[in-house]
Amino acid sequence: MGRRKAHFIYLSYVLLWAILSGGYIGAAALSKSANYQLEETSVGGTGLVSAQSTNYQARESGAIIGVGTSTGTNYQVQAGHLTTDSPALSIGIIGSSPSFGSFSPTTTATATSQFDVIDYTSYGYIVQIEGTPPTYGGHQITPLATNSSPQPGVEQFGINLVANTNPISFGANPNFGQFGYGNVATNYDTPNSYRYVNGDEIAYSGKSSGETIYTISYIVDVSDLTPGGQYVSDQNIVCTATY
Repeated sequence: MGRRKAHFIYLSYVLLWAILSGGYIGAAALSKSANYQLEETSVGGTGLVSAQSTNYQARESGAIIGVGTSTGTNYQVQAGHLTTDSPALSIGIIGSSPSFGSFSPTTTATATSQFDVIDYTSYGYIVQIEGTPPTYGGHQITPLATNSSPQPGVEQFGINLVANTNPISFGANPNFGQFGYGNVATNYDTPNSYRYVNGDEIAYSGKSSGETIYTISYIVDVSDLTPGGQYVSDQNIVCTATY
């Protein structure tokens, strides 16, 4: 049998954007219930003002500086006199494009990449992944429409966003940094189980959040019949604020 051509791939993030539903929104009401609402402002000064609802109660006092984030199941507070009422959502790619090196029908190829999301004053966000699986000429590596484990010799492409031990120890669980509340979405949150469906939600947060760093783990398996050549996949990460 002749020597097989080398297969290799890089995944380039050619497009990256953040979407705030309805555009950039200002003057958001951050604390409210059926009976009251507090706009983004300074309250207190004498220590006699109270704010309460079914889920929490607060007393304000002047001359005390509070900075930082406090959170619970039913509320979240950004403390400090200079907090802004304008929603902000940022997302960024960390590091360079991942590369698999050479493919082999006897070994599962792996790679990782990272991105981070910071979300302020919206009620959370969702992250979707879009793009084609690794492709060379007219041949495309088969994407995993359902969750599967690595299978050398069976052509497939998949990802998850957690730490794995199969086929090797690679990847990582989300890094929450300071006040990060991001989560990995269903179908991409199980170690050693991979999937790739174009447009799938891969991560989310149910409330405003500090930085969360996500690691995408990629696998590629090829067969003896997979054509040799340079395989390329362009991946887009779409992050949308939710309200």
